[in-house]
Amino acid sequence: MSALAPRPAQLQQVLLQPMLSRDVAEVLAIEQQAYAAPWSQGNFIDSLAAGYAAFVLRDERAQLIGYFLAMKGVDEMHLLNITVAPVHQGLGHGRWLLDAVCRLCREQACPQLWLEVRVGNQRARQVYQRYGFAEVGLRRGYYPVAQGPREDAVLMSLAVPA
Repeated sequence: MSALAPRPAQLQQVLLQPMLSRDVAEVLAIEQQAYAAPWSQGNFIDSLAAGYAAFVLRDERAQLIGYFLAMKGVDEMHLLNITVAPVHQGLGHGRWLLDAVCRLCREQACPQLWLEVRVGNQRARQVYQRYGFAEVGLRRGYYPVAQGPREDAVLMSLAVPA
């Protein structure tokens, strides 16, 4: 992991901003494009009301590229949702958002970052593994699916040095 790595050219004009309630409709549209079982509007509103760390990534035209929400615990941060709009995937934005989450961990003295990812989401699992996350457990039936039984989640962890 290198939070100090230079940003690719396509990331030079991005801006990370706190997510506000007025952003939720736009965030929800991306969430619904990206996932078969997306978070609901209520999930986002409740997360903001609970005071979770929530940020949006916008380009120079203020177009929403991606977002993340994280919950601080005791000496740890739990990444609840990190998403890049499908049209912007594969350009380094996900890594940039992960770098931002790690900066937040350091700012809030959280040396451990946790997340769950669907067992079947091989692309995301590979992104997290390349970033330095380790697969440390399995949560059975964690994720809802459109039809059929719930999907298991892989629990992943990353040590975030100070």
